[in-house]
Amino acid sequence: MAALAVLETPSGRDALAEGLLDLLRPAVQQLDLHVHSVRESQVELREHIDNLASELSRINEHQKVALDLDPYVKKLLNARRRVVLVNNILQNAQERLRRLNHNVAKETARRKTVLEASGAFTPRSPSKP
Repeated sequence: MAALAVLETPSGRDALAEGLLDLLRPAVQQLDLHVHSVRESQVELREHIDNLASELSRINEHQKVALDLDPYVKKLLNARRRVVLVNNILQNAQERLRRLNHNVAKETARRKTVLEASGAFTPRSPSKP
């Protein structure tokens, strides 16, 4: 019951919100790093697909034997299109994560300022629990 009473006060809600923001911030930052890494891999994959498709086209042009590589080139280009689509989705997700992280930082700073102004918050020392 005492914990519920603390949460009903503005400073208690702010402390809880700040705690939640502090809890979520590392996860959002880690997810942002992973999305960035996947996007880089997607770009590299797209470049490899482009190179392979152009190489297959070049081989197909210089073939003396009637071997039709066009279906394979089309499959590669279709795979490239899907990679680009996934990359766009990841880019949008990363932008949303960036905005979320920015809003979390802004809200944390605002709440910390409010708490410090009310005297309900004292900055913690990293060496003291």
